[in-house]
Amino acid sequence: MTGWRLWVSVVIFGVLAGAGLAWFTNSQTQQVDRPVVGIAEGEAQPGFELADLNGEPVSDGDFEGRAMLVNFWATWCAPCRREMPLLAAVSKKHEDELAVIGIAMDDAERVREFVDELDIDYTILVGMNDVLETQRTWGNGAGALPYTALVDSEGTIRWLHLGEVGEDQLDVELRAVLGN
Repeated sequence: MTGWRLWVSVVIFGVLAGAGLAWFTNSQTQQVDRPVVGIAEGEAQPGFELADLNGEPVSDGDFEGRAMLVNFWATWCAPCRREMPLLAAVSKKHEDELAVIGIAMDDAERVREFVDELDIDYTILVGMNDVLETQRTWGNGAGALPYTALVDSEGTIRWLHLGEVGEDQLDVELRAVLGN
């Protein structure tokens, strides 16, 4: 193959590979509710008890009387990382009536560094197998991330979402639960 033909082949391959990667990345971040397994909106939340970043146990009972936005995530998950600033803003805006709880399936030290870097100040819980099991009981049998559940102040699941959370969609769901 001559020099210019090789160069054209490489350019065409690069364009096709880039287009494929862009399509794949975009399709992974679509905000689409997907069916979950084992639990449904309108049912009582299944609860949790996991360690915080200091190793202290935290349970759903610690947030009794407040709505909860429970978000399963990991530091290596790009959509998870992108939605964290939105969740932090929601936590600040609704701090009196909504507990935002990030449940990381990751190494505690890595999570601590990441949370410090982004200045996240809502509740962060961490673990590995225990987080995976908690995810399953919350309806995410596949273990895909991010996965978010919105629970009203009575403990009833009002919304389940697999994938990156969008601001407009989250606002609609929060208004339905918080009434503002």
